[in-house]
Amino acid sequence: MDGIWLARPDRLGAGKPVAVKDLLDTAGLATTYGSALFADHVPAASAESVQLLEAGGFAVAGKTNLHEFAYGISSQNAHYGTVPNPVAPGRLAGGSSGGSAAAIAAGDVELALGTDSAGSIRIPAAWCGVVGFKPTHGLVSVEGCFPLAPSFDVVGPMASSVEGCELMMRALVPGFAPVELESLEELEVGVAWLDKTEPLVRERVAEAAALFPRRREIELPLAPANRADFMREVADVHRALFPDNEELYGGNVRGKIERCLAVTYVDAAAAAHERGEYGERFAEMVGELDLLVTPTVPFVAPPADVDELEIRAGGISLTYPFSALGWPALALPCGPAEDGVPASVQLASPQGTDALLLAAGRLLASQLGPDRTRLSS
Repeated sequence: MDGIWLARPDRLGAGKPVAVKDLLDTAGLATTYGSALFADHVPAASAESVQLLEAGGFAVAGKTNLHEFAYGISSQNAHYGTVPNPVAPGRLAGGSSGGSAAAIAAGDVELALGTDSAGSIRIPAAWCGVVGFKPTHGLVSVEGCFPLAPSFDVVGPMASSVEGCELMMRALVPGFAPVELESLEELEVGVAWLDKTEPLVRERVAEAAALFPRRREIELPLAPANRADFMREVADVHRALFPDNEELYGGNVRGKIERCLAVTYVDAAAAAHERGEYGERFAEMVGELDLLVTPTVPFVAPPADVDELEIRAGGISLTYPFSALGWPALALPCGPAEDGVPASVQLASPQGTDALLLAAGRLLASQLGPDRTRLSS
């Protein structure tokens, strides 16, 4: 399907095929970072995460389209086209890892590699009806990945199933060992943010949450509205690149970079302080809970011609908190919502509990059943 793939190897290597977001370097295979500036860029070495996958028995199936420089949630790319949504034609695939999600949803591959700084794995996973996992910040190497905002950036797996994400994590994190849960009753769960969604999204997520016997609704704050720390990090990445190449940036990202470059060190420091306080308050409110259950995105995939700037704040409102916290979070399809388009439930847990979180997701998916978790194109 046009708009999903940006580069394919002449010959597929031995191993299980994995689509790789074109933000990650691949030796000998064009890597654009979704930008016209790097249209002819062919790295000499692959990103460490790609090397680990290849050493673990996987093969790069090709490079997937994305939102330019990963700075957006729509994957409407001014240079390489808008990524289509195979399960919801005429709607957005999401971003910034839109091509990776779409490649899975289209049935081209079962596994993909993405990146997530504010929801860039989880949002496209939600809108394309696939599984996306944002690991604990720092758990998976980001070496060889073009940065967006380094203290938020993570590399993580996307797949047609939770088991696929676990399989990739075993290669991406040496020593990673999946765990087993006999029952969801083993987990004490907090349910939050159901009131912030469209009606059918809320209904589907509530049905998924109801499968956890030991659950209770809790009030949790969203992340601070002040994102100056994130923006300053973006500015630092582009500070040397942007001034002489401004015209080569697409309009959507160009405007964002200009706003980021106006952020002062003082503004960023204040936002970082707020972020630290938010993390302390959030952890205190979660207490001894094992897991949080929330919607992934408040609404289903919007029309493909929507202005990304109009949906960005709402689109990341429920994913960004776990990026700010550095917690692992899993997006799992949970059935059709508005207009029959996929809804997604988000599971999250404290830093370092990735294996437990994936085990909970695997068990939840088995109880939801394939009609809810495997939406066909």
